Amino acid sequence: MTFHQPPPQPEHRPQGAGPFGLGAPTGHAQPARGRRRWLKYGAVALVSLLIGAGIGAGGDAAETGKATAADTKAGPRPVVTVTETAAADAEPAPTVTETVTAKPKKTKKPGPATSFSGEGEFVVGEDIKPGTYKTAGPEDELGCYWERAKNASGEFKAIIANNNLNGPGRVTLNKGEYFRTNRCQEWKRVG
Repeated sequence: MTFHQPPPQPEHRPQGAGPFGLGAPTGHAQPARGRRRWLKYGAVALVSLLIGAGIGAGGDAAETGKATAADTKAGPRPVVTVTETAAADAEPAPTVTETVTAKPKKTKKPGPATSFSGEGEFVVGEDIKPGTYKTAGPEDELGCYWERAKNASGEFKAIIANNNLNGPGRVTLNKGEYFRTNRCQEWKRVG
């Protein structure tokens, strides 16, 4: 900041007065003009000094941010949003819409079971997996009956193999066969 100073005036200071005409008068009256000048330029100098000290202190704090950051907790920072507006004669920008379809996550189909109850009729390859199954035996003293068949007709000629078990047993089932079991404990695939 540049200050314009008036040309130097001859001093009319009474004996014992301070540099700006302050102090005890010694018989000569202080001209009012000198006091106004001191107030005018002294006030400007004081304000300039305070502003300069404030700027200097602010700049110093910015440069030594480490000390300031250690003394204070970080707060939210201001967010600046800039919005540009198209000129009135400009064409509007085309609207672009993109559709994103989420792909379903691949999951394993449950598929045919590898263990099943000892009561019922099952299609091998649909209801149960082909393979060798074993059971712990009958649920009661009447025994455990199992049957492999070509179809679900129930006719005697459709039977491939069958058995009555009084203890543990195994059977190998092939895809497309029908497996019927009665009064048996749970069947579990073992191979």
